[in-house]
Amino acid sequence: MSSGGIVYLVGAGPGDAGLFTLRGAELLGSAEVVIYDGLVNRELLRYAPPTAEVIYGGKHDRTRCVSQAELNALLLTKAREGKRVVRLKGGDPFIFGRGGEEAEVLAAAGIPFEVVPGVSSAYSVPAYAGIPLTHRDLSSSVTIVTGHDAPLSAADKVDWPGLANLPGTLVVLMGLRNIPLIAETLITHGRPPDTPVAIISRGTTGRQETLVGTLDTIAELTSQTGIAPPAVTVIGEVVDLRQKLSWFEKRPLFGRRVAVTQRSDLARPLVAALRDRGAEVLEVPATRWAPHPERAELDKALAQLRSYDWILFTNPQGIDFFFERLLQVHHDLRQLGPARLGAYGPRAGQRLRDWHLQPAAVAADHKTSIIIEAITKCGSVCGQRFLVLRGDNAYEKVPEALEALGAVVNVVSCYSTIPETEDLTGGAAALVEGGADWIVFASGLAIEHFHERFDLPRLMARFPHTRLALASDSIQRALEKLGLQASAFAQPNDVEALLNAMILAEFEAHEQL
Repeated sequence: MSSGGIVYLVGAGPGDAGLFTLRGAELLGSAEVVIYDGLVNRELLRYAPPTAEVIYGGKHDRTRCVSQAELNALLLTKAREGKRVVRLKGGDPFIFGRGGEEAEVLAAAGIPFEVVPGVSSAYSVPAYAGIPLTHRDLSSSVTIVTGHDAPLSAADKVDWPGLANLPGTLVVLMGLRNIPLIAETLITHGRPPDTPVAIISRGTTGRQETLVGTLDTIAELTSQTGIAPPAVTVIGEVVDLRQKLSWFEKRPLFGRRVAVTQRSDLARPLVAALRDRGAEVLEVPATRWAPHPERAELDKALAQLRSYDWILFTNPQGIDFFFERLLQVHHDLRQLGPARLGAYGPRAGQRLRDWHLQPAAVAADHKTSIIIEAITKCGSVCGQRFLVLRGDNAYEKVPEALEALGAVVNVVSCYSTIPETEDLTGGAAALVEGGADWIVFASGLAIEHFHERFDLPRLMARFPHTRLALASDSIQRALEKLGLQASAFAQPNDVEALLNAMILAEFEAHEQL
């Protein structure tokens, strides 16, 4: 009998993280153990608590192939320890996902379990390719089969001769390797050779690829193109609708792989906008923020807060670290005193408002001249006392500019910035293995930390098609130090302008071909 543990068999969907269910996210957020398949989008793992034990349980990685027997034993072991276990499975756990087998094992052992259906690749992948599986004029039925075993072999349990004469749409999962035999068998048993066929590889992702042919041509086309698994095959007249209904692959950045180097929470608007335009996004945060290890200088400033006329914040992270320490020391936001608050950029200004504080000056950009202009609009700074809170690796020149105007400036490091080394979503590994079409940077520090981890010039030499995009032209100098140039520029916090610059660069490159 169970000792309090429970297993959730959760469908992770076909690949697009946006197709994950609300119930799946809810359960993943309270999981103590997560066992995920190789075809699961690793972005979903960020829903799991930092304390959760995360275990790879896939069969698609030759170096880490886990047998079904090992997975069954692992589920039982973790549940018997009293853990809340989420078994994260690609697609839907009960559609060719062996979820039924795992549920049988749990039921036999008396382990409580719940099945959370997922969006199956059987219908979602064709939809992303512009192929409806049913249509009033073309198909009123759908048959889904596995093509894992060769047709008519001893291991095969599919009635291919019967399917050859069955009307409607035929969807074949896991059949790419056997497509030549499948096509030949269907033709031999009566399916017309000119029946339309579509093979969709890596469906619902930015690497989706669709190959269209007929039963008598698809084998040769597959061999010529080298289309790769995982793939879904659709056989039937509905395939012809793709010519009119294709939508996903027509997005302006479709097929482009973009590495985003901002911290995940800050990068969300950019990541969402890139995906809306069809790009495959690799999240590769360059920098990690942490409380400064030496707090004596900050604590001294906290004890003298009422002596300052201005407190300036360089970014949202510094704001959070500052106020967390302020509350630890003083336990009351009112100890902030009468100082005016200034923010380097709209994002930092918004973070101050999130703390229910109204900034007196919010610069539109991180350029020194723009920051100074925003502050001096409030009056002369001569003789004013400023506390500037920033990271330990900051290179901004606002303090010097204020001193030149007669201000008295105290600069305090309230957090540390170090190169990120973890790879929670697998973005870094994918970048090193396959490169990217674009790498986007939002700060000079991100460029430095990214270079420290990956050797940016060397990475670009390995993947010469890679181009760089900067969220501000003011950070161009950090690239120039490495002998590199950017292909797209925008203003800070202007996601639309950045994407438009990238799309324009893509168009101009295409025109030059």
